[in-house]
Amino acid sequence: MTSSALFSIATRAMLSQQTAMNTVSHNIANANVPGYSRQQAEMGTTLGQFTGSGFVGRGVQVQTITRTYSEFLTRQASVTRSQSAHDAARSDQLRRLEQVFLGGEQGLGAATSQFLDAMVDVASRPQDLAARQVVLGRAGDIAGRFTTAAADLDQMQTGLTQELSVSVARVNEISTHIANVNNLIAEQQGNGHTPNDLLDQRDQLVAELSSYVAVTTIPADDGSLGVFIAGGQRLVLGATAVPLSLEPDAFDRTRMSLSIDELNGDARPLDESLLGSGSIGGLLRFQNDDLVHARNLIGQMAAAVAYSVNEQQSLGLDLGTPPGAGGPIFSLGAPQALAANTNARDAFGNFTAQVSMTVDDASQLVASEYSLENNGGSWQLTRLSDGLARTINSGDVIDGLTINLGTPAPAATDRFLLQPLTRVAQAMSRVLDDPRGIAAASPVTAAVGSANTGTGSVASLKVVDASVNPQLTTSINFNSDTGDYTWELRDRDTNALASSGSATWTAGQPITLNGVEIELAGVPRSGDSFTVEKTAFPGSNNGNALALAGLRDRQLVGAVPDGSGGVTRGMSFTDAWATAMADVGVRVQGSFMASDLSGQNAAAAQEALTSYVGVNLDEEAARLMQHQQSFQAAAKILQAAQTIFDTLLDISR
Repeated sequence: MTSSALFSIATRAMLSQQTAMNTVSHNIANANVPGYSRQQAEMGTTLGQFTGSGFVGRGVQVQTITRTYSEFLTRQASVTRSQSAHDAARSDQLRRLEQVFLGGEQGLGAATSQFLDAMVDVASRPQDLAARQVVLGRAGDIAGRFTTAAADLDQMQTGLTQELSVSVARVNEISTHIANVNNLIAEQQGNGHTPNDLLDQRDQLVAELSSYVAVTTIPADDGSLGVFIAGGQRLVLGATAVPLSLEPDAFDRTRMSLSIDELNGDARPLDESLLGSGSIGGLLRFQNDDLVHARNLIGQMAAAVAYSVNEQQSLGLDLGTPPGAGGPIFSLGAPQALAANTNARDAFGNFTAQVSMTVDDASQLVASEYSLENNGGSWQLTRLSDGLARTINSGDVIDGLTINLGTPAPAATDRFLLQPLTRVAQAMSRVLDDPRGIAAASPVTAAVGSANTGTGSVASLKVVDASVNPQLTTSINFNSDTGDYTWELRDRDTNALASSGSATWTAGQPITLNGVEIELAGVPRSGDSFTVEKTAFPGSNNGNALALAGLRDRQLVGAVPDGSGGVTRGMSFTDAWATAMADVGVRVQGSFMASDLSGQNAAAAQEALTSYVGVNLDEEAARLMQHQQSFQAAAKILQAAQTIFDTLLDISR
């Protein structure tokens, strides 16, 4: 072997080891840089040269610089990071929501109980204006707490919108960076070697992007990476990034939806259910599920309180001169039917058809929104809280609501979002200011026959229907010891018979006549009689105040009719608020556990990825020494070649 061959081998060896040491040094320098993957100089034997004595080796050369990479571990880290960000974003919002559903004296349940308890004092002293003023004060407190709770939820929506705006802006920034890096990688891919640092930079960008939205990546032949979201929607393709935008919801413009901007300038909404994980998905899930449910829970209770109190108030008599039917104590926001922005419009841009709702029975209102759309020629109403779908006609009563499709009827392509409870608490207020306006008196009173021989007595008398006519006197006469009785309704002035009939009384069951419920205690005997007639002195009567106080224990929230005039289940105001707090508490606890678990999974996946692709300083130090020794050995070869070359020169002289 000539000295020139030795020079060549030694030089290539020294350059190769120097490149390897440069690579190791690069690893050590970037050991603490997030997203950096360990690089390694891949060496290969230089093909030998054929001579008469065979193939003579020509040393070593660096073929390329590779980076440590695992597609599986990278994808696993991305997926778990995305789920962790989703759960953490929702959990943070739910913890804020929990502060609206307060317990104890600060809760809505306690405020409602205090208001109805104040009615007991009015029942004890019907003419006491101070006791009546306390009732009005408690009523104002209830209304204020409901509107405050609704305002807190509105504020949460405002903060949510701002957070979504910042997140979407960051996603657009990241996707633009990925497109730019794609372009650089594609430009450098043609030289036959991979630009490792650019690949690391792109992987780090994709990792950050996955914390906002769940992503799917597909590599291209030119080295670029396609990034897709929401079930295959293109976000980055080659050097082109498609921006996302926040748009008002198709029905409720106070809510936001995520859209992707098409090349023609149109914004196409993305289905929230297809977004999957990521913090944006978590925020949208909170907005469209948890926050909506919270609004409906508060609205359900506000409606039950306002409607039931106003209805019972209307059945009594106030302290006016002359006494009159009680006016409303509370006002409430009206149910809303929101048309989709794609519904048919007239020449002025107004929606052609409208849908309206009226409350038929507030106690049966369900804490839910509804979708209404045409399904094969008929209108289908879907309760969004549980997916229950029913075919309806205009005027049907569903869940305590009368739904009117309006004139003209909606077009077959029209869609509506019905919000019977979502906004009602926002406008709740106390509208009665005069304490004399509290209708404490019942328009009728009951009397027991003086000649009665049984133990029957009037346990309670409640006006339950606005159809009550105080001008009619009700007479009940028992004609057997087993509860058989006859009844008559006569005009109190003319004694003219209005109606009559017979029935059988059962212990524990009220007698309902002329819009009045009479509950008897004891056992009446044959010949016993009871009379219900117009209240002679309304100023001292407390019948309706007792009925108002009794609302506290009645099942007036979430009642489900049993088909026979009763309910299969329902809750009192206090129980309803406790249930609402428990509902939100379960969501908070569930989200906390999910966030904790997904956070641990994300940390474990990231640790596995880092262990595989990250830099181990001890290993790099050992490799540095190894390459240093190889470099020194190659230098010895060069030194030997120099000696041989000098000897040859001396001989030639």
